[in-house]
Amino acid sequence: MQRLEDKIAIVFGAGSCGPGWGNGKAVAVAFARQGAKVLAVDLDAAAGAETRDIIRGEGGECDFAQADVADESQVRDAVAACLARWGRIDILHNNVGISAMGGPESIDTATWDHVLDANLKGMFLTCRHVLPQMVAQGSGAIVNVGSVSGMRYLGLPQIAYATSKGAIVTFTRAIAAEYGPKGVRANVLSPGIVDTPLLARGAAVTFRETFGAGDASAARKLRESTIPLRRFGDAWDVANAAVFLASEEARYITGTELVVDGGLTCQVQYPLR
Repeated sequence: MQRLEDKIAIVFGAGSCGPGWGNGKAVAVAFARQGAKVLAVDLDAAAGAETRDIIRGEGGECDFAQADVADESQVRDAVAACLARWGRIDILHNNVGISAMGGPESIDTATWDHVLDANLKGMFLTCRHVLPQMVAQGSGAIVNVGSVSGMRYLGLPQIAYATSKGAIVTFTRAIAAEYGPKGVRANVLSPGIVDTPLLARGAAVTFRETFGAGDASAARKLRESTIPLRRFGDAWDVANAAVFLASEEARYITGTELVVDGGLTCQVQYPLR
C-alpha cells in the first residue's frame, strides 16, 4: 500500500529554480509516487508546470496553480482550486523560502520585509486558508519547511532568513497546540545544507567569499568536511522526511522539528579557514 494513497496534497513552492531537483519539486513528486493527488503551486509557472508534467508522466494525478504566497488573494485562489478539483486537502506542505545576504546593519528594510513576507507571512496565509477545510474534515497534516539556519549561525550573514526560519518553529508549534484537538497535525522539517539548484546558484559566491577557499569547488569540500556525514544532503533526503511527516506513520507526531542535516547541528563548529 502506498503511504499517501488517496490523500490530497497541496505543495507551495513545488517548482525548482534551475535544472535538477529542488526540495519542493522532489516533495511533490514523492507525494505523488506514494499515492497522493497533488496541486503543485509555484510563482514560476514554467517550473511548476514541469513538476506537474513529471508527475503526470509517471501516471500520477497533478494540477498546477501559479501563486505568490505573500499575496493573500493568490493563496486563497490556489486553495480554492484544490478544493474545486478534489474537494478536500489532507496535506499542506510549505516549501517556499528565499534568502538575502546581510546582517542587521547592512540589510535594507525592503529586503528584510521581502524575505519575511515570503518565508513567514506566506506560511501564515497558506495555513489561514487551508486550516478551515482541515478542521471541517477533522484531519490534516501540515509540514512547514524551516532550516538549521534558524537554530545556529552557520557562518553566513543572512539575518532575515535566519529570523524567519526560527520563527517558523514557534508558529508551527502554536498551530499544533491549537489545532491538535481538531485533528490537525503540524510539524517543521528543517534541512541542513542540501545540494539543490538553489545551492548551486549561490555557491560560487557564498562558499568562496565566506569560507575563504580559492574556488567554489575547494570551498564546497571544506564545507562538507564540517558535516559529520561528510556530504551535503539532496532533495530526496528532504522529500523522504516530508512523506513520513505527512503519512499515518507520523500520526502521533505533532509540534516537533525534524532536522535533516547529516549531523551538522549536533556539534560545535570548528573554524573553517
